[in-house]
Amino acid sequence: MKLNIKIIYFLVLSVLITSCASKKDVIYLQGVDGLTKSDSFSYEPKIQKDDLLSIIISAKQPEATVPFNMPTIQGNYEINQNQDGIKTYLVDINGEIDFPVIGKIKLDGLTRTQAVKLIEQKVSEYIIEPSVNLRILNFKFSVLGEVNKPGTYKIDSERITLLEALSQAGDLTIYGKRNNILLIREINGKKEYNRVDITKADFINSSNYYLIQNDVILVQPNNTRINSSVIGPNITVTISALSLLTTIAIILTR
Repeated sequence: MKLNIKIIYFLVLSVLITSCASKKDVIYLQGVDGLTKSDSFSYEPKIQKDDLLSIIISAKQPEATVPFNMPTIQGNYEINQNQDGIKTYLVDINGEIDFPVIGKIKLDGLTRTQAVKLIEQKVSEYIIEPSVNLRILNFKFSVLGEVNKPGTYKIDSERITLLEALSQAGDLTIYGKRNNILLIREINGKKEYNRVDITKADFINSSNYYLIQNDVILVQPNNTRINSSVIGPNITVTISALSLLTTIAIILTR
């Protein structure tokens, strides 16, 4: 009987031990105090195929910009309007947009600043000192796995960090593996798979700190979650049963 009691104690302790987590496994940005200002990482998103752009041309003479801001079909090019009435341009499979008067402009792979300069250069052949307002309208990302609010999120800005994205998804659950987050992104038609450890501050300086359009964030479960799924969802019932058996065994041995 004493042997049985030892076995029961061992099982209970095993369950409790496997459910414990170290502080190092859950605290974000450890060592951030050691980073210097010179370590900061500058980032500007690049335009990709299938991006939806808002482009508005302005100048000192507003009437001169009318042909470039037409919201209707003109010749072989078309400007669409979204539900908010904003004129939009779709970057096609060749990485180009069809712009009024000018025609095809290749923007794929350019940053917003580079695209603005290129369009200003082309429009300046027709307008004196044009100004270009360009925005990426379809910036979205998806968060899956051990977060409180998994899903696909669309943002109004053109830049968001991995931490901000996780925050929008309600942060990781206690079962989320913070040192092995999988970041899936597509660049030039090819998938890239990157592992990110958000418990270490040095990832702030990497290219994974800022998201790009259509990134997918996958938060994997830790060992506690995996073990509980193997044991079953009613693990608390199992522990209670073991505790009851222990109590009965103690009473019987008296």
